[in-house]
Amino acid sequence: MRVVAFAYHNLGVVGLTALARHGFDLAAVYTHHDDPGEEIWFGSVEDWCRGRGVPVSCVDDVNAAPEIERIRGLAPDIIFSFYYRRMLQPALLAIPPRGCLNLHGSLLPRFRGRAPVNWALVKGETETGVTLHDMLAKPDAGEIVGQQAVPIACDDTALTLFAKLEQAAAELLDRLLPLIRDGREPRMPNRIEEGSYFGGRQPDDGRIDWTGDAVVAYNLIRAVTHPYPGAFGSLDGEKFLVWWAQPAEASLAPGVVQVNGHQALVGCGRGALQIIRAEYRGQRLEGPALLALLRQHEGKKLS
Repeated sequence: MRVVAFAYHNLGVVGLTALARHGFDLAAVYTHHDDPGEEIWFGSVEDWCRGRGVPVSCVDDVNAAPEIERIRGLAPDIIFSFYYRRMLQPALLAIPPRGCLNLHGSLLPRFRGRAPVNWALVKGETETGVTLHDMLAKPDAGEIVGQQAVPIACDDTALTLFAKLEQAAAELLDRLLPLIRDGREPRMPNRIEEGSYFGGRQPDDGRIDWTGDAVVAYNLIRAVTHPYPGAFGSLDGEKFLVWWAQPAEASLAPGVVQVNGHQALVGCGRGALQIIRAEYRGQRLEGPALLALLRQHEGKKLS
């Protein structure tokens, strides 16, 4: 079966590897140039392709007429998208006779849209997964071909959760690709009215609300900690990044700093956060150095 694939990120590499493992003919792969403003911690689809002699392109607009004609000329039986960051428009989706399938990082119809791994952690979910579904013009709205669930541990971060999803995606594709090749893949309704949709996240979305619940703040911290931009407050008018923390039982006013022995605490509207790793004025801090800094600011408020 002849395939054109759109892929990026670790899940892009997982998807392409699965296609190769199951004997699909990769006629072409489209990927992205890495964003110089983004920390690149994930695998390179471009490197994967070049190492295997697979034609690969990075273009600004895959929906432009010249690219649509090029893809039409490649005569793919099916198109796959694995964590590609741009929507494919109807003219492109109409090319392959066997349709277009996308791998999404949640259990649809929940967490449709952008950054589903981060949003699942922000919202305190205990389970997520991956879904292979038909692509439509509307995002993550097509029929479901298959899903694989993974548990979310209370100390998972986006990085550790991505690793779980990579394994789940490989297992899901190993189960479904032979069926897809033979035209026997299942279809299940994707009841989007019963699910949820979230947009992309920006670095400023990492601001901690100290007037809220400490558990909510903790969920935000683990959703955007390294390699993401991090959760933060403001201390003496400068950004105070919280790279790791734990909810703690303490009664402090929201944002108030207190050092108790070996614990650096910041009050929340409900409970408090024990700050474990932080960054202030460009210096990464933990242990005695973190305690010393916050002791200097004891009684002050993080905003």
